[in-house]
Amino acid sequence: MSKADNAPETPATKFLKAHQVPYSSHLYAYEEHGGTKVSARELNVDEHAVVKTLVFEDEAARPLIVLMHGDCKVSAKELARQIGCKKVEPCRPEVANRHTGFLVGGTSPFGTRKKLPVYLEKTILDLPLIYINGGRRGYLVGIHPHDIRRTLGAITVEAALKG
Repeated sequence: MSKADNAPETPATKFLKAHQVPYSSHLYAYEEHGGTKVSARELNVDEHAVVKTLVFEDEAARPLIVLMHGDCKVSAKELARQIGCKKVEPCRPEVANRHTGFLVGGTSPFGTRKKLPVYLEKTILDLPLIYINGGRRGYLVGIHPHDIRRTLGAITVEAALKG
């Protein structure tokens, strides 16, 4: 693990270890509202390989996680159609925190408070390595994208809009 000496122990890293997922740790200076543009710049990686963890809810307020390329947006309409819902929309930050146990900006799909359905943008699986939140603001883990499917049972969707 790079920077393993000062890598934080989070519910996400505990989950990864428990599921024997190899990962690298990457700490960076978190900037409020900086998003994946800042983390990609700080890690010197392509923003397309930085995967954001977004918490949405359906028309019945049931939460779900969407994993999307950092340089793309989610088409809520297309996502709803593909997962068989009338509509989906992003959760308010305090609601997302309640569902996942993570602060917005530090949300990881691993080690969430409740087990949530996870939807993965299909083209993420084409990447050799992705950087995804490790459960704390300013902390990403580098993993193989297929480990997301294996450990979370993620369902692939095609709902990306170029950012």
